[in-house]
Amino acid sequence: MLVEVCANSLQSALNAQKAGAHRIELCSELAVGGITPSYGLLKSVRERISIPVHVLIRPRSGDFSYTTDEFEVMKENIAICAKLGFEGIVSGVLNTDFSVDTDRTMELIEASGSLKFTFHRAFDWVEDPFEALSQLEALNVDYILTSGQQKSALEGLGLLKSLHEKASTCSIMPGGGVRPVNVMDFKSGGFNAIHLSGAKFLRTLPYTDKVSMNTPSFLRDVEIAVTDSGTIIDIVNRVK
Repeated sequence: MLVEVCANSLQSALNAQKAGAHRIELCSELAVGGITPSYGLLKSVRERISIPVHVLIRPRSGDFSYTTDEFEVMKENIAICAKLGFEGIVSGVLNTDFSVDTDRTMELIEASGSLKFTFHRAFDWVEDPFEALSQLEALNVDYILTSGQQKSALEGLGLLKSLHEKASTCSIMPGGGVRPVNVMDFKSGGFNAIHLSGAKFLRTLPYTDKVSMNTPSFLRDVEIAVTDSGTIIDIVNRVK
């Protein structure tokens, strides 16, 4: 069974490699489901990690439907990853009705060239997972990362097994809440790959009585934060 570790930093990637992980999914900001890592992190990981690395291409948190400008950013980031020599891309696009945007997903796959392609956990939002599986196999996706449309892969194990039995050309990769205490449930289920972060929190400061830099109100799935022109016009006019 292939063990893919979702690494959010160079240190996480180094730790995963040292521990015997078979592959890295490189991203940033685990708290929002991951976004595309910075160029500096990409370059550092490419220089110091020898196991295969697949890079998450997701330009922001929130939903999985993107504007034209966002989509161009995604393709540019794929080009950077290909140039740096990474082995795979993790991405995907949905329509606003929660179906797979096959046209745009195909564009991302084509942009990835010979790199492996994983359709990420946007899959957990699709209305019909079996139709989505069929569509993604038709696009020659290599992996589908999913929790079985539940909060954890263990809770979604029933759907995961059904998808695994149905899949013929791509691998269903359980991810979300995979732990040492439940990993054998996936091993015995016949899955050939699993996905986890294996993360622990490490204290880096002696005290934490400062103003929090976290903003819970920004953590939304159905809305995205965008600078409002009207607000900026108002501010600029007031300070003139």
